Amino acid sequence: MKDALDPENGKFILRVNSLVKHYPLRGGILSRKIGYVKAVQDVSLDIREGETLGLVGESGCGKSTLARTMILLEKPTSGNILFEGKDIASLSSKELFQVRRKIQMIFQDPYSSLNPRMTIGEIIRDPLIVHKTGSRKEQEEKVASLLIRVGLSPDMMDRYPHEFSGGQRQRIGIARALALDPQILIADEPVSSLDVSVQSQALNLLTELQKDMELTYLFISHDLSVVEYISDRIAVMYLGRIVEMGDTKEIFENPAHPYTRALMEAVPVPDPKRGGRKIILKGEPPSAIHPPSGCAFHPRCPFVIPECRKQLPLLEPFSPRNTSSHLVACIRK
Repeated sequence: MKDALDPENGKFILRVNSLVKHYPLRGGILSRKIGYVKAVQDVSLDIREGETLGLVGESGCGKSTLARTMILLEKPTSGNILFEGKDIASLSSKELFQVRRKIQMIFQDPYSSLNPRMTIGEIIRDPLIVHKTGSRKEQEEKVASLLIRVGLSPDMMDRYPHEFSGGQRQRIGIARALALDPQILIADEPVSSLDVSVQSQALNLLTELQKDMELTYLFISHDLSVVEYISDRIAVMYLGRIVEMGDTKEIFENPAHPYTRALMEAVPVPDPKRGGRKIILKGEPPSAIHPPSGCAFHPRCPFVIPECRKQLPLLEPFSPRNTSSHLVACIRK
């Protein structure tokens, strides 16, 4: 990785080093610890100020767990989480409280993430109350301005979440995330539950907000077309590890890891004249409780060699000429 202050690539605002998150597995009459679910394993990545880093991978690969751990909704098993150079995992409760207003999250389900007993005005105002920001009048004015910013009317302030469509509810979730003027938004599958026509509206809104408010995004999705549209860089995740990372254009034009290629070739192409898929993944992803030895992808990889079963590949430059912009964890690179 390049230095956080590299002027060519911009300043890194959020960095994780060797992040691990394991969940204890219990069983038996005495509920003893019998193993671990290894959800995130030795992940290191950086997010530059003002960019959008897309995080992609199959369901269950650890994307959401990684995001939740990065903002300490889940306590990391080990590793460092650096925000503006400070390890937030070691901060006191009071210090962490101040950091939380700078890093906010947009959740996947725009309905279950909203309290059905609260009006949308109360939902958006709630972070302002918790952080004691402004008077009641100032808070209500802020809520009204946020509703306008996300394309809703302040007249809707007294309505409840069930009175809105899925797209409108996601706009409410975005407004709530913006209430404290954060620097980073972590968007966990923010458009996956929306209709295709509504997805484009939500993506355009996020793009406009990023430009107007100078926001930094970690955008999580399994939809490669969405990630390609919104992301500056992409990190590909498989069974708790990052297997490839680089600039969006480079990743899509020259995917280096077989898993990345398989994901891209699995996307339906509306042209019957184009050739079929070159890589078809067989079977299901391995268990996160007992991951395979060596490269975790080797049981499904069509290019597997004996070394893949023994050696854990490191995330390294794809070629000697490319020192940092395109990294891949593959022995056969």
